[in-house]
Amino acid sequence: MKKRGWEVLAVSAANGRIEATDTTAIMGFKDDVVIRIRAEGKKSRVDMRSASRVGKGDWGVNAARIRLFLSELKQ
Repeated sequence: MKKRGWEVLAVSAANGRIEATDTTAIMGFKDDVVIRIRAEGKKSRVDMRSASRVGKGDWGVNAARIRLFLSELKQ
């Protein structure tokens, strides 16, 4: 997350939760990012949410952010 330039706001190992903010490159909008990690048998399950704070549409930026992050996490 830090590599991507996201501002990490809260980390809770006990809850398996990380909260951060990403700033869009073009308009400088703030988007909220939440990642939840939980044990699932011998593996870990990662759920992620990304949402714009302003406006009703994001031109697919949040979905692309999630796909890219999860793809890199798998590698």
